[in-house]
Amino acid sequence: MKGTLVACKDVDGLFKALNMSYCSDKWRLFIDSSKVSLKAVLLHSGNALPYNPVAHAFGIKESDESMKQLLQYIKYDTYKWNICADLKVIALMLGLQLGYTKFPCFLCEWDSRDIAHYYVKRIWPLSGFSSGLFSRKLWFCK
Repeated sequence: MKGTLVACKDVDGLFKALNMSYCSDKWRLFIDSSKVSLKAVLLHSGNALPYNPVAHAFGIKESDESMKQLLQYIKYDTYKWNICADLKVIALMLGLQLGYTKFPCFLCEWDSRDIAHYYVKRIWPLSGFSSGLFSRKLWFCK
């Protein structure tokens, strides 16, 4: 990963320095990505407390590898925050191809180029999705 990444590895220490109580269940990780930067902040679930920036990367390539490294730096596996992000970031984390794709749905094999069956076929086979950063079932796959 080329570029600069600044991340907080000690979230507990960050909250102690800010004189705030911390419970990982009450915070969620918001990730925002653009062509030149990647940002991660912790948002309070009730929006009663201010957000806390935990990582910022500049000059890195938008890829699932950069997302994986960002999550490793902030020790996501330790805290297991719920992640909220836009669809582009979710697609990167799931290992999906960005841009115009033939199969835009990761849950089924809906073919966006099959014009003949576009409005006729209602049930598409499941995709058997198991690649990407999150291979386990996500909250919307219940």
